[in-house]
Amino acid sequence: QVQLVESGGGLVQAGGSLRLSCAASGSIFSINAMGWYRQAPGKQRELVAAISSGGSTSYADSVKGRFTISRDNAKNTVYLQMNDLKPEDTAVYYCKAEIRRKGWGQLTSGYWGQGTQVTVSS
Repeated sequence: QVQLVESGGGLVQAGGSLRLSCAASGSIFSINAMGWYRQAPGKQRELVAAISSGGSTSYADSVKGRFTISRDNAKNTVYLQMNDLKPEDTAVYYCKAEIRRKGWGQLTSGYWGQGTQVTVSS
């Protein structure tokens, strides 16, 4: 089994900061790309930021300069530092990891966390 557990969401005023964490655990051989997505009410889930196993990052235009994604490979954990938060950042944030499981050969599958709510008040 593989689990992704997120933490760090909450309620914050506009201009504030939050740091999200997502820890992967279980029968993991290696983790490739990791990313953060978000879904606001009535909208489709969108990619916010991604990071490769080597540390290359990419961001949605709406969060560039405000959000920073990072990872700790030793802890199988990905982080999202969110600064200068805006009301439009309000959403459920999900992490996703491309994981190669022990004993599963070369197969890599995507796994999702359960989501954490981020609410930004104006």
